[in-house]
Amino acid sequence: MRREGISVVLTGGGTGGHIYPAVAVAEMLKKDPEITNLYYIGCARNPEKDIASRERIDFYSLNVSGMPRKPGLKLLFWLIELFIAIFGAAGYLLKLKPDVVFGTGGYVTGPVLMAAWVLGVPYVIHDPDAHPGIVNKFMSRGAKSVSLAFEEAKKYIKNNNINVWGNPIRGSLSSIDKNTALQELGLSPDRKTILAIGGSQGAKTINDALGGAVSVLVKEMDYQIIHQTGKKNFDEYIRDFYEKHPEMRDNSAYIARPYFDDMSLPLKAADMAVSRAGSLSISELSLCELPSVLIPYPYAAADHQRFNARAMENSGAALYLEDAECTSERLIELICFILSDPEKLKRMQEVNKTLARPDSAENIARELKRVAH
Repeated sequence: MRREGISVVLTGGGTGGHIYPAVAVAEMLKKDPEITNLYYIGCARNPEKDIASRERIDFYSLNVSGMPRKPGLKLLFWLIELFIAIFGAAGYLLKLKPDVVFGTGGYVTGPVLMAAWVLGVPYVIHDPDAHPGIVNKFMSRGAKSVSLAFEEAKKYIKNNNINVWGNPIRGSLSSIDKNTALQELGLSPDRKTILAIGGSQGAKTINDALGGAVSVLVKEMDYQIIHQTGKKNFDEYIRDFYEKHPEMRDNSAYIARPYFDDMSLPLKAADMAVSRAGSLSISELSLCELPSVLIPYPYAAADHQRFNARAMENSGAALYLEDAECTSERLIELICFILSDPEKLKRMQEVNKTLARPDSAENIARELKRVAH
């Protein structure tokens, strides 16, 4: 006899692009009285453990790492580690008895979905990138449903039930308007605002290029800038910047911070962005209708950021810039190309609006319930 309520296991990890979509869906599931149990299976060495704990989701850890790309002893040891992790995941699933498993990618997802397949537990996959990860591509055949963030990803997935729902974003992002965000940051509503972000750790390439462009953009072009440098780079960056540009020290049109706990403020204040091309960042930019210059991180796994950035450029929502070509002069040129043409800015905003999927988390939560029943 079936017990009352629905029990869901979430899995995905390693980077925010895999973890936060799972957390956004969890946020939606928590509001549903039919969902009685939520669990997270991840790797305790990765950020998902702390994030799941903050969200008050019971966390279960597997010892698993990324697959070595070359044959040899490391690959042999990894295969042994993988089989142990599959057995560990099977043990968790037998104990937790979930009605459905939801996987968002990353190497920890592999053993959990393999264990679910062996035990006959239905699972749903979400992939956040334009070029799906190896785990999701391999496991998609056995999934009851596959959710994608990018239309371009469909050609890599073998499944009869594919939905392009976009990346699920946490609800707090849409709770503030532009004027309020500008006011809270002490910025002018009469000047165009540029947001520069490189992820929570920052991006040295973006920092260096922007640092050399700030004076021109603020003093000559009359723009204002919000710059998230990343925690790791902040002290060195800010010291070097004010040594080279002491006149900017008291200029309120340039805000440099290591990190924003609430990204809704800078995102809602901005008119455009300069950013890495992680899937979560792109989804947030689209949701806030922000045209962007996307600079993919050249060492991302399977080069997925380049696929993401190209997909956004092809849609007309962003401009693509190679990391090696990201100089102050080129950045100024591309920023002005967007902001100096009101019609171009408006067209890019409209494309981002069409790409935004504010109902993604709700759609995935509904699909998980359908599969669980």
